Amino acid sequence: MIEWTLLGVAWLVTAIAAQAQQWPLQGTTLFENVRVFDGTGSPVSEPTNVLVRDGVIAKISADPIPVDRSATTTIIAGDGRTLMPGLIDAHWHTMLIRTTPLQALNSGVGYLNLLAAEEARSTLMRGFTTVRDMGGPSFDLKRGIDEGLVWGPRIYPSGAMISVTSGHGDFRSPTELPRPLGTAQSRIEQIGGAMIADSPDEVRLRAREQLMQGASQIKLTAGGGVSSPFSPLDVSTFTEPEMRAAVEAADNWGTYVATHAYTPAAIQRAINAGVKVIEHGHLMDEATAQMMADKGIWLSAQPFMPDTGGGARQLGASEQAKKAQVAAGTSNVYRLAKKYNVKTAFGTDILFSKEDAEKQGSRLVDLLKWYTPTEILRMATHDNGELLELTGLRNPYPGKLGVVQEGAIADLLLVEGDPTKSLELVTDPSTNFKVIMKDGKIYKNALEWR
Repeated sequence: MIEWTLLGVAWLVTAIAAQAQQWPLQGTTLFENVRVFDGTGSPVSEPTNVLVRDGVIAKISADPIPVDRSATTTIIAGDGRTLMPGLIDAHWHTMLIRTTPLQALNSGVGYLNLLAAEEARSTLMRGFTTVRDMGGPSFDLKRGIDEGLVWGPRIYPSGAMISVTSGHGDFRSPTELPRPLGTAQSRIEQIGGAMIADSPDEVRLRAREQLMQGASQIKLTAGGGVSSPFSPLDVSTFTEPEMRAAVEAADNWGTYVATHAYTPAAIQRAINAGVKVIEHGHLMDEATAQMMADKGIWLSAQPFMPDTGGGARQLGASEQAKKAQVAAGTSNVYRLAKKYNVKTAFGTDILFSKEDAEKQGSRLVDLLKWYTPTEILRMATHDNGELLELTGLRNPYPGKLGVVQEGAIADLLLVEGDPTKSLELVTDPSTNFKVIMKDGKIYKNALEWR
């Protein structure tokens, strides 16, 4: 009897291990009886069936979809739940979530990648199947995720953000000045977090280096920032010729430049240089919003609030004051974006806080002050997907993202309830996201299988 019991335990352990090795589950998947939010803002559908095959959405039909019900086919009974696109965060820092500023500057890239890999798995389990990384050495982690070594969202990497001396991204202390001309690099440059460039030629060089490593877009810092201690918010940093050098380098590679900028002067200078996306923009004015709308410039904004951002506790008093100034402009930036119909993306820009990252979905709920749930979900799916298409031939994941449409990449969430009516559902992904799929692979299925 004991021998049979031991055999039974051994069989169970083996079976569990075998099942664990199957994740993410691959093959054909049929979602039956789901109500589809397709990402475009259209109303949630009547009961529908959705077939996923070879990583894409193969068929959507109100009628039953016949499939080969073999071991390689997963049938998911939706029972009226909502099927929607995976969420996209358009301003994420993959390598800078679970570290402090001091750790980031004093740790090896290997350790930072281990921290980031843990966070990447959590990000995917929050339903964010794609992130646009806006500064940091994320190339190796992206490769590991793409090769299936670790779980995480698909990453659109910028590589090191490019800054000027004393600009946002220059984290040297005054004791490290003057900087010797030539090849000397600061620690933040050595780990690939930021690059300092002070002429068009230097900017061109640093942009080309990021493209060589696999950047899907280039990130410049056109004005002062919150987290950097020596860049007041009101300053404009790069000159127009310097920014134009990066724009030309990116354009030669078929992609684009995005710039960190808050003030009208910094934003307008960047647009005049050919930049296609403005990150933040919280201190913009009416004329700047009109300019962005007229020229079709994207605004990648974040709902910074005075009472959010535990990572800000890592910052000093002057940085805290800058954070308060930016948060005070949040209502204004969304008001202007709506008034002038500026193309707007959703991102979070979370830094240095695992606690904040766990509330990533809550940042969507913060937008209810200005948008409807349907408008918000469209922004975080369809609209962000359109933004990613600006990468052109440098798109690391060719295909349609952010929508539930035939032929689109199968990044999907099955939600318990209707988030277009109760957006708060996205704040509790462990309970409400019953199925998480990326690239047609199931990473989570909390429903009964058949």
